[in-house]
Amino acid sequence: MVRESDSEVRELCERYGLTLAPKSLLQQDGFHLCFDYDGLSLRQGNNLRTAVRVDFSAGAAAHRRKFGGGLGQDIAKAVGVSGSYKPSVLDATAGLGRDSFVLATLGCTVRAHERQPVVAALLADGLARGANDAEVADIIARIELHFGSSHDLLVPESDPQRQPDVVYLDPMFDHDPKATAQVKKDMQAFRDVVGQDTDADDLLERALACARCRVVVKRARKAEPLAGKKPTFALTGKSNRFDVYVKAKVTPWNPEGTDAE
Repeated sequence: MVRESDSEVRELCERYGLTLAPKSLLQQDGFHLCFDYDGLSLRQGNNLRTAVRVDFSAGAAAHRRKFGGGLGQDIAKAVGVSGSYKPSVLDATAGLGRDSFVLATLGCTVRAHERQPVVAALLADGLARGANDAEVADIIARIELHFGSSHDLLVPESDPQRQPDVVYLDPMFDHDPKATAQVKKDMQAFRDVVGQDTDADDLLERALACARCRVVVKRARKAEPLAGKKPTFALTGKSNRFDVYVKAKVTPWNPEGTDAE
């Protein structure tokens, strides 16, 4: 990590296993995390055009929050958000937190897991800055970030009341070479650093064991189902598809039992 203020970045470095480096490192090729007055960003050398930063207060996140379609969005339908109930969601592959933020905007409480230290650090920084913005602070408060792999953290709860209603999976894959070619330069740089989730198939059974009501898997439109397991139903958009594996109705926990869908 390229340092701007040692006092603010040392904690990030310790938490995510990063190494402090002088600012002059930006003159060299390669990817670096840079901490400045605007927060944390991932850069390729000193090229600001490839900078990746998590910002929930502006840009695409702000636009979707204001004009995204609310409960009419496919992700809302897939997760089972309704006017009467906002399910709890465990986002097991949180990435930069975009879907976690959308779900929290819809009123869901979200527990987000991210195992890649660079990505987790970017997301933690974005959440911290969002918590200081009055417009989105209440949304950010519904997101709880946990650094670690869902292969370890996704463990069934013995108490049904502590189970997440929904487990959400969005593994990073390059399904379609044509689609990959259209990815923006900043996000392609991000993918180059993060790589692909080649071990994601194993998460589906873990997710099914942990979710109280359903598991939702976000896929490329024409991709094969995760682990080759056919979903209960799917919602297909222009570029993405939500595969839904149903266990029970998405309703508040009932100690007398929940009717299966």
